[in-house]
Amino acid sequence: MSHTCRIELDGKSYDFPTVEGTEHELAVDITTLRDRTGFITLDEGYGNTGSCTSDITYIDGDKGILRYRGIPIEQLAEKGSFVETAWLVIWGRLPTAEELQRFRNRLTANEMLHESLRNHFEGFPPNAHPMAILSAMINAMSCYEPEMMEIEDETTLERAAARIISKVRTVAAASYKMSIGQPLMYPHPEFSYCNNFLHMMFSLPYRDYVPDREITRALSLFLILHADHEQNCSTSTVRMVASSGANMFASCAAGVCALWGPLHGGANVAVVEMLEFINQSGMKVSDYVAKVKAKDSKLRLMGFGHRVYKNFDPRSKILKAAADKVLAKLHVQDPLLEIASELEDVALHDPYFVERKLYPNVDFYSGIILRALGIPLSMFTVMFAMGRMPGWIANWKEIHDNPKARLQRPRQIYTGNPIQDYVPIDQR
Repeated sequence: MSHTCRIELDGKSYDFPTVEGTEHELAVDITTLRDRTGFITLDEGYGNTGSCTSDITYIDGDKGILRYRGIPIEQLAEKGSFVETAWLVIWGRLPTAEELQRFRNRLTANEMLHESLRNHFEGFPPNAHPMAILSAMINAMSCYEPEMMEIEDETTLERAAARIISKVRTVAAASYKMSIGQPLMYPHPEFSYCNNFLHMMFSLPYRDYVPDREITRALSLFLILHADHEQNCSTSTVRMVASSGANMFASCAAGVCALWGPLHGGANVAVVEMLEFINQSGMKVSDYVAKVKAKDSKLRLMGFGHRVYKNFDPRSKILKAAADKVLAKLHVQDPLLEIASELEDVALHDPYFVERKLYPNVDFYSGIILRALGIPLSMFTVMFAMGRMPGWIANWKEIHDNPKARLQRPRQIYTGNPIQDYVPIDQR
């Protein structure tokens, strides 16, 4: 059903077409608004502004739905792998057995860092943040195979995508090893994507780390559930940079920088910091919750509720089950995880949180899982970036493949000084 939106400005009426998505999302197309009326729209934070049409991810926040290319996240978590999900997100369909094996082979072929690139780590101080290293190294990768910056066909795209997705875990693990003064571990060509990352993180030259199957599966689920999430801050940044014609490496590096912000990728870090605060203060969980509910309190319950999901975050249900399995398998004795369990129970049964639909979100359970796996707090956002890489590449691809794509250039409403004259310095 077609709709028309009529806007009245200064006594004149203007009709604008509407757009309907495949899941019946409705939007008013105001592309010609400024040319026809002289007005623009103002929507700080872009809460009601669609910046693009996209075929990649669908979210229904009211119903708690998340789908990649139409496939429910629950099915991918149950039946898929991260590598398979990455292919789906980037190319829009599930791979054949031959395509999946070829992509896995490309990931293996690209897992090593050029020895000169490995030497770059020596230029960073030991306390350098892994996100700073990750962003710099993704840009540096492109220097070693400059032909990768010119995506000419699907084969070149697949090689470039495999290069980034594979090397990002090598860089991530190397940045951690450097920060603790341990030797960098080479990737193992026979290990799976997740096993290889854990090997490079926790193995030593004289002792190999062999993760349990439940641990590897939990990491795979974490990456699958973070593979894409519509037009969030970092993904929108990737699209903005890509619209300038920037290559995939530069665009994804910009995504890393946007994700670094504590209001975006740092949410699972905030969860653990909250748990540490409760533990160090000696406060009971019930007392902390009571303070959170107080009107004049500055304390917040981190990892609960979501800007998009007005219901339960579908990703959190999956990660909760994984967290329960990991904690049971590892027999972890961690006071922070015990506090997290108490907080979860309170939030799920306290009318204050239930009525406000402040359910535990994906950041709450991902923080628990990463801590249980032994991932240090400084690496949490890097893990997020590893998972989100397929989504960034897919969104870069949409811009690159669109012959009608334009340089993205938002408007603004100027609120500064009116015109004034320059004053010579001796008269100021």
